[in-house]
Amino acid sequence: MLIELVEFLSLKIRRRSIRIDRRIPDGYLSDFVLSRALMVINGFLKFRRLSIILVGKRVTVKARSLIFGGKGLMVDDGCFIDALAVNGITFGEGVSLKKNVIIECTGSLTKLGEGLSIGNNVGIGSGSFLGCAGGITIGDDTIIGNYVSFHSENHNFSDPAALIRLQGVNNSGIQIGSNCWIGAKVTVLDGVFLEDGCVIAAGAVLKAGRYAANSIYAGVPARRIKERC
Repeated sequence: MLIELVEFLSLKIRRRSIRIDRRIPDGYLSDFVLSRALMVINGFLKFRRLSIILVGKRVTVKARSLIFGGKGLMVDDGCFIDALAVNGITFGEGVSLKKNVIIECTGSLTKLGEGLSIGNNVGIGSGSFLGCAGGITIGDDTIIGNYVSFHSENHNFSDPAALIRLQGVNNSGIQIGSNCWIGAKVTVLDGVFLEDGCVIAAGAVLKAGRYAANSIYAGVPARRIKERC
């Protein structure tokens, strides 16, 4: 009975149909339901919204008024979200941020960043970092592994006679398509356009450029290995 209840709540709250392994003991599920109930309460306290948002412990949210959407959003323990940006942050439905995800939309108060847009049913793994100063867009149903980092801005350094920190920044932004899988510890640099359906091997570095749809990439820098069959 408890298993069916959890499956029902997942469908109603996160708009996601799941089937739980029947071997999981009731005691474990009871603790799970209690923790999620506490996350709902914390979500209301953090976001001040009636739409159901689940928020774990030690979560920091800045510029709350610039966060939009987010039905069924789950923010796990230790996450840091700073939405200060021209466009703020837009979350689709059913987005999941695992433990200790960091989202920073502005690198310096001298120049507002562009912000972040995440589609529906996107999962971002533990310890990932999203630097959104130059703008990041992530399409629906994309999976992002643990410790993935996005850097949508570069420092200028063309003048050797001047301090690099005083030469300003440039950016093109990052666009990630739908239905992609980005493996653990991938680094995504400014100027990346990743088309739909791509798989990126763990540890790869995506430098600026366009990456063809339904392809597998690996390496440093990442190169196309083959097309998905």
